[in-house]
Amino acid sequence: MTRTQTMSIKLLYSFVRPFLFSLDAEQAHNLTLPLLNKMAAAGMSRLITRPQPDPRQVMGITFPNPVGLAAGLDKDGKYIDALASLGFGSIEIGTVTPRAQAGNPKPRMFRLPQANAIINRMGFNNGGVDAFVANVQHSRFYQDRQGVLGLNIGKNADTPIERAAEDYLHCLEKVYPYASYVTVNISSPNTKNLRQLQGVSELDDLLSKLKNAQQRLADLHKRYVPLALKIAPDIDAEQIKLIAGNLLRHQIDGVIATNTTLSRDAVAGLHFADEAGGLSGSPVFELSNAVIRGLKAELGEAIPIIGVGGILSGSDAQAKIAAGAQLVQLYSGLIYQGPSLIQECAAALK
Repeated sequence: MTRTQTMSIKLLYSFVRPFLFSLDAEQAHNLTLPLLNKMAAAGMSRLITRPQPDPRQVMGITFPNPVGLAAGLDKDGKYIDALASLGFGSIEIGTVTPRAQAGNPKPRMFRLPQANAIINRMGFNNGGVDAFVANVQHSRFYQDRQGVLGLNIGKNADTPIERAAEDYLHCLEKVYPYASYVTVNISSPNTKNLRQLQGVSELDDLLSKLKNAQQRLADLHKRYVPLALKIAPDIDAEQIKLIAGNLLRHQIDGVIATNTTLSRDAVAGLHFADEAGGLSGSPVFELSNAVIRGLKAELGEAIPIIGVGGILSGSDAQAKIAAGAQLVQLYSGLIYQGPSLIQECAAALK
């Protein structure tokens, strides 16, 4: 992409953003993605030139460039092709659960523009894993093996925490044949008690069961699909050490750091700051970097880290890599900066 094209896309988004920000955050989300689908189908995505190739080998997978889409933007896999047209090095979709669920009551997503932040308490709203897999199968991205597709799995809200592993195993079984890698999300703050799975004994049990299932499925499908664990930023040095020990013991293929935070220190006093849910965007940047640094100190080169949280510029992406990540993912930054952020981050990391 030329500098002129990048500036044109940035300028276009600067005109569109005030309209989108005048809408409820979830309403804007539900308007933008179908529109992106239509633009991609009409060939308008050709106006966006992909970042220059910058392949990275991570988890045994070749990523075309190190800038990926984080899970959460496309929970059901309805917009894979449109999102891929923006030039991401990988697309992660979900979180998906075994059964369809509506998620938490609306409103459940809030922008805090003064802090370049978003609070959400969506609650894994999705159409269930069978519909999810069907959407993946119907995408050109999957059919033509166009790139790296991460499938993010979770548990239903009404599944007791002591039976959570059953939900993860069910989803892993369903998505395994279609994934480049599978992410196990145990870190959303919006499903009751979910983060309890980050505890030492709970995590040990879950990872043991998932690793056994992964080996069985690899034999069945004659293809090894890596497993990554997505963790929270709200953990201290001792918890990082314990989680890292579990990752090493079970030979998990990757770790995604981090999900959203429950902390409100960085947004205290702002409108919507007291809304329940996970806080993303700029306020989670340093929290996630601290977790990445802690993980890197414990894991070394044994397990790769994917850095997520508060990336709003190319220099932010560089900081994630400097902290110890090998790849980065974007979400909230796209809402505030638009699709030109993908190229900016890719150029900064090349």
